[in-house]
Formats: sequence, structure tokens, C-alpha cells
Amino acid sequence: MQSILRLYQGFIYTMQALSPAMLLALRLWIAHVFWVSGVLKATNWDNTLTLFMYEHPVPFLPTQLAAVLGTSFEILCPILLSLGLATRLATLPLIAMTLVINFTYLEATEHYYWLMILGVLLTNGAGRISVDAFLSRRYGRTFSRRKTDMEKLQQIRR
Repeated sequence: MQSILRLYQGFIYTMQALSPAMLLALRLWIAHVFWVSGVLKATNWDNTLTLFMYEHPVPFLPTQLAAVLGTSFEILCPILLSLGLATRLATLPLIAMTLVINFTYLEATEHYYWLMILGVLLTNGAGRISVDAFLSRRYGRTFSRRKTDMEKLQQIRR
């Protein structure tokens, strides 16, 4: 029984070690989705205004303001996500945009996947492969997530 527990503990340790790479992959994938959309909107502003006016008007916002905010968030937030800088904060406008798109324009299963990925990043942060983690190591725990169970266990063993 002890050998099974040790084997399982090794498996858990390995999965924890892969967590930063998985968070990086999630950040880069979802950043790409929004980045492409933002760049397309920025390169053809007339089409963007038409899109926000007729295709998917944002409730309670004037067309021009919605277009500027939407395009700005779709360009700025993916940069932050890719770097892993202010990751949790960068997910919030993207979550809001996804909800608005899904419930006012086009409900799609894909949007729920985006929301799940953004939710993982919101609750877990950027991970160790990020500017947030670098700043955390340099200046303290202010920029990073709380310790994982494995990190706590390793600290207790020391």
C-alpha cells in the first residue's frame, strides 16, 4: 500500500511541476483568440463600427465607445496575458466581453470554453512562467498566487 501511495504522490508531484507550462499554454492560446479579433478590428475601423452598430450592439454603450473599448481590450489584454503580467486583472474585461458576445450576439459552445480558460487564469493566476511570478520573487508575494498544497508540504518538510 505504501508503494502505491508513493507512486501516486510522485504522479501528483509531476503534475504540479507541469502546471506552470499548462498555465502558459492556456494564456497564450486564449490571448491569440482575442488578439486576432482585436487586430482585425483595428485594421478596418469602418467595418468595426458597422459591426458594433448592426451586428452586435453592446447594451447601454454608444457604438463608438463600445468599439473603442472592445478593440482596446482585445489588443491590450492578450499582451498582458502573454507576458503573464496582471493576469487576473486582464481576464476580467475578456470575461465580460465573452459574456456580452455570448448572450447578446451569438451563443456558442466555444464561448463557454473561453470562459472556462479565463476562469482558470482568474483563479490560479499566471503561474511560475510569468512576469507576475518574477515580480513576486523580486518584491514579495504581492503579484503572485498563494502557495499550492505541494509547496506548503515541501515547506513543512524543510
